[in-house]
Amino acid sequence: MNGMTRRNFLQLAGGVVISLASYSMTGVSAGKVKDAWPDAAKSNVFFTNDISVNGLQEIYSRINNGITGKVAIKLHTGEPHGPNLLPIELIKGLQPKIPNSSIVECNVMYPSPRRETATHREVIKTNGFDFCPVDIMDEEGDVMLPVPGMQEFLANGQGYTQGNHLTEVAVGSHLLNYDSLFVYTHFKGHAMGGFGGSLKNIGIGIASGHAGKAMVHGFDFNQPNINFMNYIGPGFLERMVESGKATTEHFKGHITYINVLKNISIDCDCDAHGAPPKCQDIGILGSTDIVAIDKASLDLVTNLPAEQNHDLLERIESRSGRHQVEYMKTLGMGNTDYNLIQL
Repeated sequence: MNGMTRRNFLQLAGGVVISLASYSMTGVSAGKVKDAWPDAAKSNVFFTNDISVNGLQEIYSRINNGITGKVAIKLHTGEPHGPNLLPIELIKGLQPKIPNSSIVECNVMYPSPRRETATHREVIKTNGFDFCPVDIMDEEGDVMLPVPGMQEFLANGQGYTQGNHLTEVAVGSHLLNYDSLFVYTHFKGHAMGGFGGSLKNIGIGIASGHAGKAMVHGFDFNQPNINFMNYIGPGFLERMVESGKATTEHFKGHITYINVLKNISIDCDCDAHGAPPKCQDIGILGSTDIVAIDKASLDLVTNLPAEQNHDLLERIESRSGRHQVEYMKTLGMGNTDYNLIQL
């Protein structure tokens, strides 16, 4: 499915959309009405329906001011021959234009060739991501990354649920080698989280494959016959958010986000047999605010016709997926109010 037309996008967005024909970083073009100004109290989320290398580059150019030094590009490289992966050409066309950048990943916890570094690298090669340096960040172990403010937050009884919360999380040790982080995300459903956006990409994806992912899921990595589906719910979502907060605070001022709304299945790219997408391709979103970009992505798929989004919304609601956004806001990670700026 091709990216939607501008007219369809304006109908789908369902709210205020600011076009760059009437908006610039310094103000409004001559002759334009006051409504063209973005609300300074809201976060900016840029949008294009051009799902191409050019569209991706245009979005990135709007949100990359803090991306300096050695750059980690966190994306989901997927299971071998995953059916719904984003076209490799997109990131292959952008990565060379980001100086001193590498794709980064961590090993996984579930049974998969991606569980161990050597076979993980074979999957990366199979799926075509070996066109540039790829760093398996937990190849040499992990380090503990603090979740700033969580000790005080929990002491004040502000947690939504009872049970384990994270004041620190184990991440791939190589994360500390980078100055900036570009979170490049395929927005889609997810069996445990309801949906996978920028938060899931870092909250699970940067946690180390053994210790860190066990901490986020809330179980002992060494216990036998783990049934991951026994661990869904608000507690899991909150630990995923807390893990994400550790990363966003670590790179504060030097982190940015892109969500690509294409091949939107109810299943994650970690599912080698993911369901075929029913949703139309929408476009590319970019922001420096992780809460705003995941909220905008949710809003866009929520406003799709029912025959397209029914299964995805059922997946999101049955897993309390929107709690990701609620809890990110509670932890002060960003803004649920946003200006949606059409390029």
